[in-house]
Amino acid sequence: MMGVMKKLTKTLTYDAPAEAVTAMLDDPAFRQAVLERQRVLRGSVDIDGDVARIEQVRSGADIPSFARSFVGDEIVIVQTETWTSPTAAQIELAIPGKPGEAVGTLVLVESGGTTTETVELAVTVRIPLVGGKVEGMIADMVKHALDKEHEVGVEWLAR
Repeated sequence: MMGVMKKLTKTLTYDAPAEAVTAMLDDPAFRQAVLERQRVLRGSVDIDGDVARIEQVRSGADIPSFARSFVGDEIVIVQTETWTSPTAAQIELAIPGKPGEAVGTLVLVESGGTTTETVELAVTVRIPLVGGKVEGMIADMVKHALDKEHEVGVEWLAR
């Protein structure tokens, strides 16, 4: 039986107007700082107009054994954000060469000088038997990555 998709919703709140959060997300230096905080092995950031592409290579060392045969020693994740407005983007996370992906949206909503970023993703891994477990693992990895992004963002905006 193939896994059903795993839904993930993550909300990050910044004590800043949406314009400042958009500018931060559009800054390659911010994205690079986030990769460093996430302790990726290697990473690259390419922001071209309305499209941000972040590639990260993570160690497979802390990945559970059931998933290691799927991901190998390293896991490559390519995050592509296509901004449809200053406060909304389509997100796609691809794992090149592997039958897994996540797609969804990122939306910024400002209220009284505070901006809430909501990321909603559907994670799908097409592997018999362990697909659901791998989806959960990827969802947890994304949640952790967003927590690190939020930490960096709060510090960044406070400067």
